[in-house]
Order: sequence, then structure tokens, then C-alpha cells
Amino acid sequence: MKNEKTIRLADYQGAISSRQYRVPYGKIVSQPFRPQLRTVDVYRLLTPYIGVRLVDQLRAVIPLAAFLALFVAAVLQSPLRGAPGIAFGIAATIVGLMLFIEGITHGLMPFSESIGYNLPGHARLPAISAAALVLGAAATFAEPAIGALKAAGSLADRSRTPALHALLNEHADMLVLAVAAGVGLAVVAGVLRVVMNWRLKTLVIITVVPCLALTAYLAASPAYAEVLGLAWDCGAVTTGPVTVPLVVALGVGVASAAGRADNPLAGFGIVTLASLMPAIAVMLLALALPHPAAAAVAGPVSALPPAWHEQSPAADVISALRAVVPLVLLLWLIQRYWLRREIENRAVIVYGIALCVLGMAVFNMGLAFGLTPLGNEAGGMLPAAFTAQPAVPGSPLYPEAAGFGLVLLFAALLGFGATVAEPALSAMGITVENLTEGAFPRKALVRAVAIGVALGTLTGVLKVIFALPIAALLLPAYALALVLTVLAPEEYVNLAWDSAGVTTGPVTVPLVLAMGLGLGHAVNAAEGFGILALASVGPIVSVLAVGLWIQARIAISHREEPEAGT
Repeated sequence: MKNEKTIRLADYQGAISSRQYRVPYGKIVSQPFRPQLRTVDVYRLLTPYIGVRLVDQLRAVIPLAAFLALFVAAVLQSPLRGAPGIAFGIAATIVGLMLFIEGITHGLMPFSESIGYNLPGHARLPAISAAALVLGAAATFAEPAIGALKAAGSLADRSRTPALHALLNEHADMLVLAVAAGVGLAVVAGVLRVVMNWRLKTLVIITVVPCLALTAYLAASPAYAEVLGLAWDCGAVTTGPVTVPLVVALGVGVASAAGRADNPLAGFGIVTLASLMPAIAVMLLALALPHPAAAAVAGPVSALPPAWHEQSPAADVISALRAVVPLVLLLWLIQRYWLRREIENRAVIVYGIALCVLGMAVFNMGLAFGLTPLGNEAGGMLPAAFTAQPAVPGSPLYPEAAGFGLVLLFAALLGFGATVAEPALSAMGITVENLTEGAFPRKALVRAVAIGVALGTLTGVLKVIFALPIAALLLPAYALALVLTVLAPEEYVNLAWDSAGVTTGPVTVPLVLAMGLGLGHAVNAAEGFGILALASVGPIVSVLAVGLWIQARIAISHREEPEAGT
């Protein structure tokens, strides 16, 4: 051992820097230095990064899923059918959303921000509007909640709602195109609002008045009244994790280029229009298509959602590629060949796009196994609380008044809980608190929106159970919202109308949509749409009302200050 040389600390450090190390007998061996990570090291590196993103999705998914499952098991005294598959679907939903939203952040939003900032310097207003139209429409195709319409098509009864059935089945592609066109026009209007410095209050009145007039026109015709719930619900489907961040980033970029980056209201408004214009587009599509004849015999309608899980994972990946890749390709072509801007951080963007595709594929699997069956199961079981249901032995489970009260309580708690768990609403609350210098606190905003959604969801359940015409509920609600809009300051108008889009996320939409369809089937309603639409108008009214109350309180305090001074 006397010929063996001892490696000193200085030798070790020098060997590391030169990628050499000493071995016994004084030999020098050149080898690349490969740091070795143990499993525990990988865990410690990834946990802080993944933990925050995972917790956000757990907060959004688990409370709603647990509430629905517990209500079915404890209150409706019925075992949850397919519980293992639903649990797997919920887990897939959480993982899929985590990957998808992370991919949106790193893969798509940098494109949108860059395009929004650089486009005004390279193109005139018509070209900017055309680009906004195409981008808004393309974002709609990549929206995860669009897939929820597939279940709706399978559960529509052609014998009772032929026009609705035709829209959701024979003309499903045209329906999605109409929704995409509506979102595209909304993005154009939002961008023009930023460039031209228009007030959102004016745009809201210009958009809502013809929308309500078209609703009243279709409601007067029994042949087309059945599509109104779907038309208004489509506005909620589009304002999800793809459309909202992309179009808001585009609007903020345009505002920065237009010299209005310091305007705190620059990011508001596009979401509002993106939830209204698709409703107009779908109603116009229904009028343009020939009205189909009702089937002589009703086709079999299952109480359970369609078996989407029969689609292979490879097909889910292909479907995700078809949704994400065209949008990414469009963004890249605009930036590279129109704006002539190099793509920065390519590796990060490729990483984000890969996460988008993988996340959407996993989310679609979760939608098939978890969210849709769970919502449909809960909705189908609800009437057993107050009326006899063949699928629930011993129903009605409670006296009629008590059972009906439980159903309404369930609807209100579902809407309230879904809103409080929405992380985007909390972020909006912080912005609004800063914007109003504390006059409109974050907690007041969250509570106002949650109460509005709860009341809207409750009203939607009443609409399905008693087969109330959706126009009779929407027209007065939006008329009241318009009156409050005229009276409220501009910042509260921006806040209230955008809050409707923030509350309808990728988890809430499939759950509530499936619940409404299941409830409608259980009570033999012609269709189960409209709950999302009423849940969207509720927070508009509640936030505007709270805003006017805060404004009145501030005015009173200002009048009392001089009196106290004298």
C-alpha cells in the first residue's frame, strides 16, 4: 500500500475542475464527471416544483368531487356506482390539469404575450383584428371543456327536442365552429376596446341587448326555444384554462404596445365578451339550419353518460394533438414569419407544448372516467330525495318538503363551493382590492361571486325540475344586470361581468353540465341545460349590487367627514 497515493482535498477539487481524478499507483484517468442523483435527491428537487401546482388542482377538484360523492352516499343513501373508476378519473383529472396548465404557462402564453406586444407595430388595425379573430377561434378548439358537449349529444332526446338533438349530433362540428367564431369576435372586440380605449359598459350594452332580443325571438317559437339553454351554456364552456389566459395575455400585450400598460382595467372585458358572443352565434346557427322533424319513437336514452373510456389512450393523445398542435403552429407562424421574431427559450416552449398535449390527453381520460359519471350520477339521484325513482329503492327518501329543501341546499352549496375553490377568483380579488384601494376587499368579492353562483345554480336546478322556460329566467336577470350596469362605475362593471367567466372552470363545467343532464333525465325533462347560464348571470348581479352598496357607503362617509369637521 506504500505506492498508493492518497487523494488530497486540493487534488480532488482540481480533478473535478479538469474532469480527471487520481487512482492508486499515481495513474491519471480522464473520464467525464457524472453527478449521481439518488432517488431521495430527485424527490427533494421535484417536490417544491410539483407540490404547489398539485395543491392548486387538489383544491379545485377534491372538494367538489368529495361533496358530490358524500351527498350521494350519505344524504341520498345510495352507493356510488363505479366508484373505483370514478376515483381513477378524479386522479387523472388532477394530474391532467396540473400538466395542462403548466404547459399553457410555458408553451402558449409566451407566444400570446409576444404577439400581443409586437403585433401593433407590424400591422394595421384590420390585420390586428384578423389575427385576434383567428387566435380566439383556434383557442376554443383546444379548450378541454368542449369535450363535455359530447356527453350532452348522447343524452339528448330527438323525439322531444329535435333541434337540440340535431345541433349536438348531426351538426356538432358546426356547433363548435359557431362557438369558436363567437369567441374570435369577442377577442376582436376586446382588442379594439384596448386600442380605441372604449368603455366596457358600452360594449356590454351593445352586446347584451341584441343577445336578449334574439333570446326572446327564439323563446316565442317552440321549435327553437329548446336550444336556448345550450346556447347560453356554450358561453360558459368557452371561458376555460386555454381561452382566458391566452386572450387576456393578448389584450395585455396590445395594451402595453398601445401605451396603456398602466391601465389596471386593460386585462378586463375580453372574458365577458367571450361568454356572450358564443351564445349569439349558436342561436343564429340554430335559425340558419333547417328545423329537423321529431322522431316518431324516442330512441333509448341511458341514465349514465356515454362510455368515453372505450376510446384508447392513444386516441386520447391523438385528440389532444389535434386540439393543441394547430393552435401552436398558428402562434409560431405569426411570430416567426409575420412578426419576424425569433423564438426565445425554445426548449422551455417545447417542454410546455409537450405538457399541454399530455395534460389534455390525461384530462380527457379523467373527464370520461370521473367528472362526467360523477356529475351524472349525482344529478340522476337527486329527485329520489322527494319523489319516487325506480333506480333508488325506498324512494322518496324524505318527506316531499324536506327532500325538496335538501335538493335546493345541495344546488346552492355546489355553486358556492365550486366558486370559493376557484383559484382564479382569488387572484382577481387581489387585483380588485388593489384597484379600489381596499374599498372592495378580496373576501367581499369572493363572497359576492360565490353567493351569486349559488343562487344561479339553485335557480337552474328549479328550472330543470319544473321545466321552466329558460328565457323567463334569463331575460329578467340580464335586464336587472343591465340596469345595475348603467348605474355602476366602470371599474365595477369590468369586475362584475368578468367574474361570470372566471367561475366556470374546466372542473365546474363538466360536473354541472353532467349533473343537469342527469337531473333532467331523472325528472323526465326535455333537456337539462341552463344551469351554467344561470350560474353565470348570478355573480354579475350580486357583484354589481355589492359594488353599488360600497359606492354608496363611501359617498355617505365623505358627506359625514365635513359635518364632523364643522
